[in-house]
Formats: sequence, C-alpha cells, structure tokens
Amino acid sequence: MTLQLFAHPFSSYCQKVLIALWADGTEFEYRMLDQDHPENMEELERHWPFRLFPLLLDDGVPVVETSCIIEHLQAKHSGPNRWIPEGDPGRRVRFLDRFFDLHVMNNMSCPVFNAIRPEGQRDPYGVEQAMGRLRTAYDWLEANLGDGPWAIGEQFTLADCAAAPSLFYADWVLEIGSTRPRLTAYRARLLAHPAVARAVDEARPYRSFFPLGAPDRD
Repeated sequence: MTLQLFAHPFSSYCQKVLIALWADGTEFEYRMLDQDHPENMEELERHWPFRLFPLLLDDGVPVVETSCIIEHLQAKHSGPNRWIPEGDPGRRVRFLDRFFDLHVMNNMSCPVFNAIRPEGQRDPYGVEQAMGRLRTAYDWLEANLGDGPWAIGEQFTLADCAAAPSLFYADWVLEIGSTRPRLTAYRARLLAHPAVARAVDEARPYRSFFPLGAPDRD
C-alpha cells in the first residue's frame, strides 16, 4: 500500500485532508507542491488536469475532492476515527461538511482571491456580497451548533476536518467576534486539537502568502 498526497501546507483544503490523515496516524508520502518540486505539480496535472489540490494517489489510483478523499480513507485505510458515521449522524456530518466548504470556505476565499487579481479586474461588489454571506454563515452556526465539543457532539468527524481550516482562515478575513461566543469557542477547540494544531504550525512559514495580511492572534 502506497499513499501519496499532493498538497501544500498553507492550503485550507489540503489541511482538511491532512487533519484526517494525522488524526488517524495514517502513513503517507507528502508530495509537496511548491517551486522547489515542479515534478510534483506535473504529476498531479497528469492525473487531474484542473491542477486543483489536494490529490491522493492510492497505489497509483487518483482520488480527488477533499470530502471524497476522506471518505476513501475511511473505506480503504480506516483508522481510529469514524469520519462519516452511519444513519442520521452521518447525514448531519455530510450536511455540515458541505456547509463549511460552501458557505464558509468559499465565501472566505472570495476577498482573498480578489486581492491578488490585477488592478482593473477586481470585483468589490462580489467581495461585499461574499462578506455578507459569510456573516450569515457565522450567524447560522452560532444558532445551530450543538452543545458538544465538536460539530455533531462528542465525535470528531469529517465536519470538523472541514470546519477547522475554514473557520481558521475565515476569522482572518472577518472576525467571528464576541457576539458569537458559541462559534468562537468551537473554533478555539478546533485549534487545540492535536492534528489541527499541527496543520496550523506547519503552515506558519507561509503566512506571508496571505494577501490580506495574517493577524498575530493565531
């Protein structure tokens, strides 16, 4: 069995998969995507022409899209964590996974990518709309997160793998703030989880890449 993950440590979606791998203690080869390893991007592109990452190779078979990668790991390389439980809890996990990716991560990304666009091609209206949707996502989470430590209660799942990087970076773009104490406390618990803390620490050398400026509070 040979698992290879094509990833970069500062990427939020790469962190989502790394959290699952590290939390399970799964052995894999880290194929770093940076200017010092152009061969890794070339190989990724051979398997996935969209050049999006992370990408997992399992004995040469590519698996793409973060939620699918983590589901594949549970099915083929299971560890101590059950990332998607059965029944209603599993359906809740899948919903929250999509919520964090679509309504937090994607809206957080809009002002970030806008900042690196060339002058004259920026979209302030689009950024304003995305920030409004991000506030709505925060408010929904504040009202709908349960009382347990993790997204669905006592079990750390796929939903938390998605929540950790999305809330980590989203708070840099738009602070969650003291008016959302439940969401603030959940983010703090996520950042204290050993696998999440490792993802944050391994990304620290790359904070200059964040075009809006990385705050000192994390």
